[in-house]
Amino acid sequence: MAQDVLVAIGTRKGLFLASSSANGWEVTGPHHAMTDVYAVAIDTRGDTPRLLAGVTSEHWGPGVATSDDLGKTWHEPDRAPVAFPADTGAALTRVWQLAPGPKDQPDVVYAGAEPSSLFKSTDGGRTFDLVRGLWDHPHRETWEPGFGGQAVHTVIPHPANPDHVTVAMSAGGVYRTEDGGKSFAPSNKGIKAYFMPDQFPEYGQCVHKLAQHPARPDRFYAQNHHGVYRSDDAGVTWKSIADGLPCDFGFPIVVHPHDPDTVYTFPIVADGHRFPPDGLCRVYRSRDAGETWEALDNGLPKNPYWTTILRDAMCADDADPAGVYFGSRSGDVYGSRDGGDSWALIAQDLPDVLSIRAAVV
Repeated sequence: MAQDVLVAIGTRKGLFLASSSANGWEVTGPHHAMTDVYAVAIDTRGDTPRLLAGVTSEHWGPGVATSDDLGKTWHEPDRAPVAFPADTGAALTRVWQLAPGPKDQPDVVYAGAEPSSLFKSTDGGRTFDLVRGLWDHPHRETWEPGFGGQAVHTVIPHPANPDHVTVAMSAGGVYRTEDGGKSFAPSNKGIKAYFMPDQFPEYGQCVHKLAQHPARPDRFYAQNHHGVYRSDDAGVTWKSIADGLPCDFGFPIVVHPHDPDTVYTFPIVADGHRFPPDGLCRVYRSRDAGETWEALDNGLPKNPYWTTILRDAMCADDADPAGVYFGSRSGDVYGSRDGGDSWALIAQDLPDVLSIRAAVV
């Protein structure tokens, strides 16, 4: 029997929620209308699922809203939950990532932000404190903004060890802490930065997205600005797995929740185009950890698809069999309830999709 799944869809004009039912999908919204929702999370660690949305209002600025009743009501604090201390001289531009912490720390939530920074909450995402170990890193002043901004867009807490957290930023690369955020070390060995004189530098890579397998935390995947990689040692070293893809550029990378060897990406033509190759809407899946790839398009548009899938606009749920979902900049959301073998339209004509998360609720 299919499990009930909630898909949270962050767009440029608010948050939409899609719920699976016997009749298909029911979509509500917009919640937080006329805000950019670059970050969304569904925290299922407690007795009641909690939704978190990183919202950016042109009038009120950036913030984090939470809901404990699947979006019926929302809590938005009077004071900004994510804010830089006065001594930093910095101002928050946007929350790019919201990531629940380990299961045995149900109140811990991390936020990745712009300018490149990491924040930690110990009250379920109501308030956050700056993680000084990353902000005070000697490399920070030399990190450069990517095309989308200088931001920590990926935060991956270790599923069992609360002292281990991995982050990625554009353009700065991958950094890891093993002491709870007191210090961070670059972790980019093997990731190419073709635009730099030293094409394999210690840091400075434009990493677009990371994924970690929850049951095998040493297994990471990375989608880079030109390059797709795998790490089998928790990000210490990386190996290219781009062979077999139509191109090595893209934004999202998603690992199957139950199989560390199954990974998904959505290649696009780079630099001046940013479209799927030949206008073909295809998700690519590997079942052997990136050694070979297959194109998945059963149920996807057959007409030319001149759009892009952004770094956080693709995800997998935790159902069995697992579902995979993506949303496009043209406002279409597709889902697969069978691991990518077949696809169906969940929503269409939404605003530009920025982020998407799905979970059994």
